[in-house]
Amino acid sequence: MGDLELLLPGEAEVLVRGLRSFPLREMGSEGWNQQHENLEKLNMQAILDATISQGEPIQELLVTHGKVPTLVEELIAVEMWKQKVFPVLCRVEDFKPQNTFPIYMVVHHEASIINLLETVFFHKEVCESAEDTVLDLVDYCHRKLTLLVARSGCGGPPEGEGSQDSNPMQELQKQAELMEFEIALKALSVLRYITDCVDSLSLSTLSRMLSTHNLPCLLVELLEHSPWNRREGGKLQQFEGSRWHTVAPSEQQKLSKLDGQVWIALYNLLLSPEAQARYCLTSFAKGQLLKLRAFLTDTLLDQLPNLAHLQSFLAHLALTETQPPKKDLVLEQIPEIWERLERENRGKWQAIAKHQLQHVFSPSEQDLRLQAQRWAETYRLDVLEAVAPEPPRCAYCSAEASKRCSRCQNEWYCCRECQVKHWEKHGKTCVLAAQGDRAK
Repeated sequence: MGDLELLLPGEAEVLVRGLRSFPLREMGSEGWNQQHENLEKLNMQAILDATISQGEPIQELLVTHGKVPTLVEELIAVEMWKQKVFPVLCRVEDFKPQNTFPIYMVVHHEASIINLLETVFFHKEVCESAEDTVLDLVDYCHRKLTLLVARSGCGGPPEGEGSQDSNPMQELQKQAELMEFEIALKALSVLRYITDCVDSLSLSTLSRMLSTHNLPCLLVELLEHSPWNRREGGKLQQFEGSRWHTVAPSEQQKLSKLDGQVWIALYNLLLSPEAQARYCLTSFAKGQLLKLRAFLTDTLLDQLPNLAHLQSFLAHLALTETQPPKKDLVLEQIPEIWERLERENRGKWQAIAKHQLQHVFSPSEQDLRLQAQRWAETYRLDVLEAVAPEPPRCAYCSAEASKRCSRCQNEWYCCRECQVKHWEKHGKTCVLAAQGDRAK
C-alpha cells in the first residue's frame, strides 16, 4: 500500500488550481462533471496520504492556492441545489430517465466535498485559510446538526434498502435521504476541527457559534440522543463506515469516534478562555450543560482524561449564579454565501430544473458510455480498496462479501443467489460500466 499513488504532485497541483465555483444552473454540466471527478481524485488522494502518513500535499496545495473558500462555496451551492432544485426534478411526472446516475453525481457532490473537508480540516492552517467563509461553514454545520437532532426523535436515519415498487427517482430520493445522515456526521467532525482553532477564530465566528447558534447546548442534545447509536433486536448498533454495526457487549463501554468528537468540541467551547469570555451562561444554558454530569463516568474519564477539567467546570457551574441574556449592541460580520446564492436564484428554481432536464439529465446512450468510461478511470479499484474502512459488503444483503461482479468489477456479493436477486437493479449500470471499460 505504501507504493500506491493516485495523483502525482504535479497532477494534484493542476487539479487544485483549477477548482472554481459553478452557478446552480451549470451543476451536472460537462465542465461541472469534470470538476466533480477531479474532486473525487483529490478526495481519495487526501485519504490515502492520511492513511499511510506520508505528508499531506492536498491539504498544503489547498492552502497555498487559496481554494478552501472555493470548496466551502461549492458545498453550500450544492446543498441549496438539493433543497431547491432536486425536489422540483422529483415532482416532474413525465421525467423517467433510463439512468439516474448523472443526477446521483450531483446529489453525491455534497458528500464528496464534506468528506474532503473532514480530511483536511484536521490541520489548523486549513481552518485559518478558510478566512471569512468559516462563518458560512459554521452555519452549514449548525444546519446539519440541527437536522440530525430533529431526526433522532423520529427513529434515526432511513434504511438503505429499496422496495421493488419504487421507480428510479424514488430510489434516488431514498439514497439522498440516507446520504444526508452521513453528511451530517461528517459535518460534526468538521465542526469539532473548527473548535480546535477557537483561540484564533474571529470574534464574529465565536459569537456565531456561542450566541447565535448556542452550539454547546446543541452538542448536549446530540449526546443525549446519540443518533449514531440504536437498539435493534435488543442489541446495540453503531453507525460507522456508512453502515450499522452490532457492538459486542465487551466493546459497549468503549467511546465511539462520534461521541469523542462531541466531547472534544464541548471541551474546546466551554474551557477555552476566549470562548468563556463570550459565552453567556443563562439559566437555560446552565440547565442544559449540567446534564453532562450524568455522562461523565469513570470509564469515560479513563478514555478521555482531559474531561476531568470539564467535570470540575460543571461542578463550579452548579454553584454559580446564571447571567441574564446580553443585550449589547454588537457589530459583527455575517455569513453571506447562502443569502447571496438565494438572492441570485430566487424565483428561478423551476427554470433551472427545466434547463437541467433538457440539457444535463437526459444524456444520450453514447454520452452515458463516455461518462461510464470516465467514472471507471476516476474510481480506480485498487485505490478504493486501499482507502476502504472495512472489507467489502454484499450489494444485496450487506453481509461481508468475497465475490465481485465479473462483468463490471464494481459490485460485491456474498453468494451467487444475492447477485441474481440484485441483477434487476444492478443490470443497467453494469452494462454501461462494462461498455465504458471496453471503450478505453
